Amino acid sequence: MIYTVTMNPSLDYIMQLETFEEGKLNRSIFEQIDVGGKGINVSIALKHLGRISTPLGYVAGFTGDEIEKRVSSHGLIPDFIKLIHGQSRINIKMKHVEETEINASGPTIEKEDLEKLYVKLEHLTEGDILILSGSMASGVDHNFYADVMKYLEGRKIRIVVDAAGSILKTVLPYHPYLIKPNQHELSEIFGQKILENQVEEYACKLVTMGAQNVLVSLGENGAILVNKQVYRSIAPRGEILNSVGAGDSMIAAFLASKLNGESDQIALEKSVAMGSATAFSYGIAEQEAADILYKEMVK
Repeated sequence: MIYTVTMNPSLDYIMQLETFEEGKLNRSIFEQIDVGGKGINVSIALKHLGRISTPLGYVAGFTGDEIEKRVSSHGLIPDFIKLIHGQSRINIKMKHVEETEINASGPTIEKEDLEKLYVKLEHLTEGDILILSGSMASGVDHNFYADVMKYLEGRKIRIVVDAAGSILKTVLPYHPYLIKPNQHELSEIFGQKILENQVEEYACKLVTMGAQNVLVSLGENGAILVNKQVYRSIAPRGEILNSVGAGDSMIAAFLASKLNGESDQIALEKSVAMGSATAFSYGIAEQEAADILYKEMVK
């Protein structure tokens, strides 16, 4: 089984503006509401790639009800913990010349709420995959992902972590199956600015520090995968319409490819194709769109 954890899900209210003036009345020319949260995005992308997963996490209030409804509409069966306090967040994604985001804080997670999640995680067994993705909710300790990995240690569960660099640093001693830092997060982990020509060097260091696989997106320059070897992939060309969910789509495609028994090089290329397909669309891409880009990349 595959499980994703989203500590602080959201409804993402996306608005496209033709013009924008600060301090003035601005009107959108396009609106869209999507369910948000990195773990949820991974689950949706996996579904598009033919793999079913169970989304775990927390929801609260009427927005939480809508999040659960929208996740279910993707053919998934969520197993969220419903909080009795607060409201799940609504995030604003404003697209004009540049993309501007306003993310709400969301509800506070109490100790007894965390204990309910551990009860669900207790059922994971050998061969399962767990994806810990995104920022911590209010009230959750910075080391929570590391604590989860310590709790599950020895069960032969493949754990993927996609979070801020400071959080990634805490999980390395527990040998995550996959981490997906970007260039900025590499800089966070090592406390210095990492240039693009240094990414491979520092990704290799993360392997020596405990990560089994390190996947780093390099934007229009493709991506690299580092484990015992270094793999590179070019990126397809296209118009970027939406950056939300692109990295989550990469994780989903990498896992789907490896579960299909494909090589690391193919898994990397398919992850780039799926991430790019999402970036070139207004939502999580379907497999057909990713397949078209993959064929273009490898021909």
